Amino acid sequence: MKILFITGHKYFPQTYGGVQSSTDQLCRSLMQRGHQVAVLAGFMHGGWFAFKARLKIKANQALHHCGVARDFSLGYPVWRAWFPWDAVAYVAQQEKPDLIVVLSGLIARMGLAAKVLDIPKIYHLHDVAFYEHGGAFEELGPVTCIANSQFTADKYRKAYGVNPTVIYPFVALEKYRTDSSRKNITFINPHPEKGRDIAIKIAQLCPDIPFVFVEGWKLSDEARDELTQKLSALPNVKFVSSQTDMRRIFGTCKILLAPSMVEEAFGRVATEAHASGIPVIASNRGGLPEAVGSGGILLDPEAPIEGWINAVRQLWSDRTSYAQLSAAALNYAQRPEMNFEHQMNAYEQAFSSAIKK
Repeated sequence: MKILFITGHKYFPQTYGGVQSSTDQLCRSLMQRGHQVAVLAGFMHGGWFAFKARLKIKANQALHHCGVARDFSLGYPVWRAWFPWDAVAYVAQQEKPDLIVVLSGLIARMGLAAKVLDIPKIYHLHDVAFYEHGGAFEELGPVTCIANSQFTADKYRKAYGVNPTVIYPFVALEKYRTDSSRKNITFINPHPEKGRDIAIKIAQLCPDIPFVFVEGWKLSDEARDELTQKLSALPNVKFVSSQTDMRRIFGTCKILLAPSMVEEAFGRVATEAHASGIPVIASNRGGLPEAVGSGGILLDPEAPIEGWINAVRQLWSDRTSYAQLSAAALNYAQRPEMNFEHQMNAYEQAFSSAIKK
């Protein structure tokens, strides 16, 4: 199959997140099975990579009246555009896909741009932020969908009457598995909606425990300055930038903290941590309970901070409790739904069925 993934989100290496990680690993796995893939994504300023892409975009705009540029920095073609919805038809003409997979990230706007094309389509639902659809999802008409969790599937089923197939995010466990030294508590993606303030409060009240805060989504200068100011009074917290190899992060992590304030569609960082037997202390919202399962502790993010502190200290100090949850985390990462062959077979079946409709 020739498969074109389209999204309004930015993509590697310009930004890092769950959608990008899952899509990149899916693309690589599909290529290993003999399929051809390409991605159309958004674009943003910043750095040498963006400068080169911007020159290509301007050149293509002049030649073909479409502001889009293609690169092969990831080993497969990635098209980038300021307004990717305006480039859908052009990129489809160039790639000639058998199937278009519309990803979250202005999913309705991208889908409506693809709707006019006589190419089979399937919608891959990665989040439940309906306000970020960029249009009316119901205007897409009857659509075939894949959801990244049962929680996501239920939300879309209730809101739009679709019946998504659930395939959990593909996580290549070997890319995250490491022999951790268990030296710190790690919090990834320090944004307010991800529970930044809860994580900071825990670090304040546990000055004897080292923490590492890891940048996920690229922080604006203002947000970075605000975070730096908040962390300046916490000598037990180290802030590190986004990492392409997350084993550098999990290699020192003892506990992963995921106190999200919003409904996460899944929470793939939990599975990434579980690959090394690292337990997760997380919010009980959205799809996080599915992601954490038996490999961690779930808490209400609105509950008193004492509950979070007690959970942290129990896992940090109680060897028996930690060993039990560590073993459970490792075992949960191996569940059948996260098995590579199971997931790839499910994707191939869903894609083939969409093409035949």
